[in-house]
Amino acid sequence: MEALDLARWQFAVTTVYHFIFVPLTIGLAPLVAIMQTAWVRTGNERWLRLTKFFGKLFLINFAMGVVTGIVQEFQFGMNWSEYSRFVGDVFGAPLAMEALAAFFVESTFLGLWIFGWDRLNKKVHLACIWAVAVAVNLSAFFILAANSWMQHPVGTRFNPESGRAEMESIWAVLANNTLWAAFPHTIAAAFLTAGTFVAGIAAWWMVRLVRTGEEHKVSLARDVYRPAVVLGTVTMLIAGVGVALSGDVQGKLMFQQQPGKMASAEALCDGSESANFSILTIGDLSNSCEGVRHILEVPGLASYLGTGHFSGPESFLPGVNDVQAEYTERYGDTDAAGNPVVYTPNLALTYWSFRLMIGFAVGSAALAVLALWLTRRGRVTDNKWFARIGIWAIPTPFLASSFGWIFTETGRQPWVVAPNPTGIDQIRLLTERGVSTVVSPNLVLASMIVFTVVYGVLAVVWGRLMHRYTIEGVPDVVHDESPEARTGDDTDRPLSFAY
Repeated sequence: MEALDLARWQFAVTTVYHFIFVPLTIGLAPLVAIMQTAWVRTGNERWLRLTKFFGKLFLINFAMGVVTGIVQEFQFGMNWSEYSRFVGDVFGAPLAMEALAAFFVESTFLGLWIFGWDRLNKKVHLACIWAVAVAVNLSAFFILAANSWMQHPVGTRFNPESGRAEMESIWAVLANNTLWAAFPHTIAAAFLTAGTFVAGIAAWWMVRLVRTGEEHKVSLARDVYRPAVVLGTVTMLIAGVGVALSGDVQGKLMFQQQPGKMASAEALCDGSESANFSILTIGDLSNSCEGVRHILEVPGLASYLGTGHFSGPESFLPGVNDVQAEYTERYGDTDAAGNPVVYTPNLALTYWSFRLMIGFAVGSAALAVLALWLTRRGRVTDNKWFARIGIWAIPTPFLASSFGWIFTETGRQPWVVAPNPTGIDQIRLLTERGVSTVVSPNLVLASMIVFTVVYGVLAVVWGRLMHRYTIEGVPDVVHDESPEARTGDDTDRPLSFAY
């Protein structure tokens, strides 16, 4: 394999692995902050117990996200040095802002939150976890700003002397309409993931305790775990609506900016009005489009997703062949080495990742519907299927988010920086031109094997830690450790770890 293929595989492996932890971190931080806020405002011990319980799981996930995310920056400067040379002036700015304005804030205040239970004023300590919750979402904003520029470059000019893209306005980069469509969608998906996580674990615990028949355990299920199920369910419902609405906006913007991605998502070979949404397609989903057959379809829905019209001339969607012809005329039919360029992404990968992204959201929906029914009017339940669905539903939004990220990134191919149809023509870069010219295939392969092994070990550690602290449940005894709750002179008391 060539260095390009290996570099793409390595970046795919490390990015998809890292993205497993991102949605839960983004969504769980505000939920933990809400739990602690409820405790501070009401004084009800149940919320302190839930804060300690889910806060511990949040910390484990946060640490894994940090460790696996650091690798990404190194790859930009090593395997993809030609890409960094071309876009570094623009791409580096939002990444630097993410580190300075977001990551340092969340890391600093997370440390204060961990070690400050018995040293900080209760409201100041609460403000720390809210600072973390805001910062993790701000971090996502700046990362998406960089990625959205790759999808739709703005605020940039091309310097013919250096052959590089140079920033003209950081405000244009941060006001990119692609960013403002992607950010709400990503955040809503993160809250859907966190809501499912909280509701699923709490549902399992509630059923387990109720099935014992012991009065104090049933009381614990009703007092502590049922409110967590309700909080997770409400979060899922609100986030689910947000995912659908923001996804609709993204689809229409994608039709304008990357028609090849939209056509590939539907395996639409030739453009048509009132294009149907394909639920199932069979045949050879190669980029030649030969032998593709749509078995199950929803009339006109694909056109609506792309244009907002079910029928008529306004509903026309270009197909894969149309996009190939248009881009060949605009950008040429060969690359720098004289090889033919296919201007549409891999149909099979794009088509199925788009459907798996949507399909896995059903897990959260099933849990939400069941939770609403079984916990109505203050009830708790011993329904074993509720516990099972609660556990089975937890990985589904993780998978949906991962497939959504795969769709977003692979659907941009063959571009690493997609051309802006209304922007400067030179601000574009084929993926094969972004890879380093000096890093050998053997070196990329060796590092990919090492990363895969290390990540495999980390996955085992993460899984064991999450399992261990999940099955421990909420703490049996919790105390208000804040200074205002203590009596006596203990100013020389040593700093203690929160957990």
